[in-house]
Amino acid sequence: MTEVAAPMIDERALSKLRWRCRRGLLENDLLIERFFNRHPEGVSVSHADGLTTLMDLSDNDLLDLLLRRKEPSGEIDTAEVREVLAELRP
Repeated sequence: MTEVAAPMIDERALSKLRWRCRRGLLENDLLIERFFNRHPEGVSVSHADGLTTLMDLSDNDLLDLLLRRKEPSGEIDTAEVREVLAELRP
């Protein structure tokens, strides 16, 4: 039985996502860049959705999630966000 590959975003969407993920705090940038480096083949639609949700947060709220000072709650507590956080966290 073969595993079905997750749908990937296209190159243009990936470029836009990388630009959107640029943050004001160096710590956030370093963790996000590490995530992209771990996915040289591209980013799945699911990961892109999770990242997009996280990028709507302020830098400090994002850093709190990345450093496990907080856990996602409310409308950002989705499977996609939790999956991306698991890969982003040190």
